[in-house]
Amino acid sequence: MSDAPILKTAGLRARVADEEIEILKGVNLEIRPGEIHAIMGPNGSGKSTLAKVLAGHPGYEVTGGSAFFDGQDLLELETDERARSGVFMAFQYPVAIPGVSIANFLRTALQARLEDGEELDLFDFQDILLERMELLEMSPSFAERAVNDGFSGGEKKRNEILQMAVLEPALAIMDETDSGLDIDALKVVARGVNTLQKERPEMAVLLITHYQRLLNYIRPDFVHVIVDGRIVRSGGPEVALSLEEGGYREYRQLQSTVSAA
Repeated sequence: MSDAPILKTAGLRARVADEEIEILKGVNLEIRPGEIHAIMGPNGSGKSTLAKVLAGHPGYEVTGGSAFFDGQDLLELETDERARSGVFMAFQYPVAIPGVSIANFLRTALQARLEDGEELDLFDFQDILLERMELLEMSPSFAERAVNDGFSGGEKKRNEILQMAVLEPALAIMDETDSGLDIDALKVVARGVNTLQKERPEMAVLLITHYQRLLNYIRPDFVHVIVDGRIVRSGGPEVALSLEEGGYREYRQLQSTVSAA
């Protein structure tokens, strides 16, 4: 497996589009193939902004720094180009698409990755979808439901994992996927992620989370603490454990010191 980062940001700065307040204030991050990274931080620290900026959300504007994905300048790619290149994002609040089945949604997504004029064979797609659902221990009937329409929180998150399984991204960004889940649903989501990474060990994962509990089930290689738009500490799983005990107070103080300097 390559030692070169699949994702590298340097001094990445960003703000909400059309607003003057900067949210990301210089984020430096390197993720290599197969690694699981977790980013933790208090509300308003920039966690979800980082995820959305990497995915190319149009509501955010990059104001400085760089981001490279698999050797490409990520910031020069449109949102759909990032997705076709292998960047996947599981949303904290997935939207409903009434009238569009999960199967049709995923077929369209796979078709979009093919070269112009190339058609995705329907039977090949059915084989892929059924195999992915079997891997995740999901009923085939789930794929006939409209995307997130009337879904519970747990069902929405399971749908995100199914999309990840079918699309097989090089980098999966999971924005507070554990938000609003009870313990049973959390275990289902974690089991899906772990199963996929076991099958595809080169897939890198970036977990955005508030809580240690997700990391009890998806073990990160690295944990980063972000406060006021900057990563103020990086380490192993022990960093998350220290947050459970002491919270973010010392990191806020550390960031205040850095900002003053």
